[in-house]
Amino acid sequence: MIRIVLADDHPIVREGLHALLETQPDFEVIAECATGEEALRTVIQRQPDILLLDLEMPVIDGVETTRQIQQLTQHPRIIIFTAFDDDERIIHALQAGADGYLLKEAPREEIFKALRITMEGGSILQPIVATKLLRHVGQQRKIPTQSTPPPTPIEELTERELEVLHLLAQGMPNKEIASHLIISERTAKFHVSSIMSKLGATNRTEAVSLAAQNGLIRLRA
Repeated sequence: MIRIVLADDHPIVREGLHALLETQPDFEVIAECATGEEALRTVIQRQPDILLLDLEMPVIDGVETTRQIQQLTQHPRIIIFTAFDDDERIIHALQAGADGYLLKEAPREEIFKALRITMEGGSILQPIVATKLLRHVGQQRKIPTQSTPPPTPIEELTERELEVLHLLAQGMPNKEIASHLIISERTAKFHVSSIMSKLGATNRTEAVSLAAQNGLIRLRA
């Protein structure tokens, strides 16, 4: 059972999403929150598996809520679920530590899939979000001005790490990566950790973003 907390300041959105998620036998909505502060408090008290979080939240917005939750010793996986699709919001949310980014217009099956993939340790970006992320990456890779320092060189990835990285970019959790490459799940986890360390990423989604920014992979639009 995947234990989920919903955080959105619109009661109708929460009620509709709650009803939708509970049509699935492996989902359990354990709490609803109307503010970022309430979401943070609920995460600490209830220890959910996944927080489905809107960006526009009273008291503390979604990005800051994500950032504070990531500082907890134990924290859930976080999927941003919002109507906002501008580049800056996406980047800030991923940099804060979000594991995925879904738009509220996403089909129900895509929402279900995102929750299950994220629970297994994967990450999810909708095609439209990936497209906007690519555009941001393209802008970042333009020739820097005198006031903008060049990007910090990253440590070179091994051939095996590059294989793992490409599977990581597809949203695969460690178990699927291990099965695909015929290695143990522990070895897959080791490679993922090494990739994140070399790229200077704090989570899998940020690792994919940084890898694209450094030309190591190409995200599919």
